[in-house]
Amino acid sequence: MKLSDSQLRRAANTIRFLAADGVQKANSGHPGMPMGMADCAAVLWLQYLRFNPEDPKWPNRDRFVLSGGHGSMLLYSLLYLAGFEVTLDELKSFRQWGSKTAGHPEYWAIPGIETTTGPLGQGFANAVGMAIAAKMAAARYNTPSHEIFGTHTVYAFAGDGDIMEGVTQEAASLAGHLGLNNLVVFYDNNGITIEGSTKLAFSEDVAKRFQAMGWNTIEIDGHSHDQIANAIEIAKKEQEKPTLILAKTHIGYGAPEKQDTAEAHGAPLGEEELKAAKRNLGWPEDDFHVPEDVVELFKLRVEELKKEHAAWKNQFNEWEKAAPDLAREWHRCQTKELPATLESELLASVAQVTGATRSISGTVMQRIAELLPEFVGGAADLYPSTNTFLKKKQSIAKNSFCGSNFHFGVREHGMGSILNGIALYGGFIPFGATFFVFSDYMRPPIRLAALMDLQVIYVFTHDSIFVGEDGPTHQPVEHLAALRSMINLVNIRPCDAQEVALAWAYALRRKEGPTALLLTRQKVGAVQREKQLTKEEFNKGGYIIKKERGNIPEIVLVASGSEVPVALEAAALLEQSFSVRVVSMPSKELFVAQDMSYQRHIVPETSRVVVLEAARGMGWGDVFRQPLLVLGIERYGASAPEKILAEKFGFTGKTVASHVDSWIKSQH
Repeated sequence: MKLSDSQLRRAANTIRFLAADGVQKANSGHPGMPMGMADCAAVLWLQYLRFNPEDPKWPNRDRFVLSGGHGSMLLYSLLYLAGFEVTLDELKSFRQWGSKTAGHPEYWAIPGIETTTGPLGQGFANAVGMAIAAKMAAARYNTPSHEIFGTHTVYAFAGDGDIMEGVTQEAASLAGHLGLNNLVVFYDNNGITIEGSTKLAFSEDVAKRFQAMGWNTIEIDGHSHDQIANAIEIAKKEQEKPTLILAKTHIGYGAPEKQDTAEAHGAPLGEEELKAAKRNLGWPEDDFHVPEDVVELFKLRVEELKKEHAAWKNQFNEWEKAAPDLAREWHRCQTKELPATLESELLASVAQVTGATRSISGTVMQRIAELLPEFVGGAADLYPSTNTFLKKKQSIAKNSFCGSNFHFGVREHGMGSILNGIALYGGFIPFGATFFVFSDYMRPPIRLAALMDLQVIYVFTHDSIFVGEDGPTHQPVEHLAALRSMINLVNIRPCDAQEVALAWAYALRRKEGPTALLLTRQKVGAVQREKQLTKEEFNKGGYIIKKERGNIPEIVLVASGSEVPVALEAAALLEQSFSVRVVSMPSKELFVAQDMSYQRHIVPETSRVVVLEAARGMGWGDVFRQPLLVLGIERYGASAPEKILAEKFGFTGKTVASHVDSWIKSQH
């Protein structure tokens, strides 16, 4: 739909002042970016962006990501005008309790919000992940006669803060390397951040930086509708590179006193300045003014897009008939339907396997890749160490997206955020791998995955001081406690092949929320079982792995991962004097989620409890209220072979038994 400059100007002013009015009414928010980017938004949404408010999850829609989530009123205003499930009353209740229009866009709140943004750079990297997923969908499902997937564009708006953040650099570098020509990012180049001019800390040539990373760059006046449209046209024709449109804009555009100032960034303009801005741009001074002709423009655009949507649906129906096997696979992946035999298949794959849990996990992953083509991912340059390369699958590369293996390079932060983008796109189960100590680099995207209920799987190997000779910098001590503190993240630290297989099965079946698998570098001791572990037992987070002699245990040894065999050794020594039960607790989160009757069944409240874990002992007192001894690590590690570390830090059966015996005697 080709519009005149005056039509686009009125649409932009409608967006601009809806946003500013919402911030003013809330007396909180960020008006500057929405006012500055309203022209780019009007051109994009009214002439290029493909969407359908009646089918907001249309697979072949364009994606729009507002990376600078603080400018959320821009997105809410657009969604309102475009007919999505947000009302004018919602715009008027911006940032208020119970409103859909939160301070930053929340993925689950309104259809049309593609991702939760706020921490700067995350949306940019999510958009990279979405663009990769679109390429993969096209490679997997399109046929020579039916090109219906991945023929869309991922657009993002990013500001100076996004461009400064390190995660943007990581994601942009990979996007350029992969030649993601389906990615178009508008850089809101207004030269202002919270502290003032970007010149205080930022003087690089952004265009040259992105060119060096393999991007196509276009510099425009962000308030010239012709230049905006021309830049989009050039970007859409680009066949080899992602595009960065550097739009020179004015923050707080139109405000006579606050345009181009930091005051316009993160605070309301003020009643008088807002009225003056409206007068300055020839706009009525009444609040939340929406002209009928602008409403009609958006209605016409939506009607036009509905025709495109209907045509695509017809093509989709033809594709389903022409390629029924592909269609069934696509539908299965969209709904995340998994084989009923998944657990038994994975258990069988490692029935005779022993060793480090990272190597056992690698064997399980090969079987998963055979069963589930939607299983995709990679490591941050560490697959030989994390055992995460899918041997029968190809690698993702420029102009080749049919594979399942990613080479993220040494980019943990970018990897985590790109995984979120792939999960948001739908149809894939993504995983990412690195050493557990480097989960620190990934905390922001892990937290956002947890916040958005995204199914992302993290493979964190080298999970304790038993990394050994690499020393304290590579030995996670506080990391387990840190990740356990994160809401909606399930951490699983398996002790042997059975637990590894069932940990993977749990993570694959968990559709809403991320899962972290914590795996050893070193070989783990053999775990003798009276029977094969069931998924029902395992999925409760903790279970009895060795029963006590007698009816009620005096002592319950609770351990996870590589400390379970140590607990079993200690129990064998202690049971000469005490009635001892050993509980394997691969997931503290899953255990505490069980009802109290189950928890008391596994760990009776009359028993003394000893927790054995090569990590900080924070939080166990919240789980067990009875007499408790935590044998953990309350210092950083040391450089030495893992067996020496086990002796020095007290993680041997003999030492543990001695500590427990002394503790029990001290109680009397």
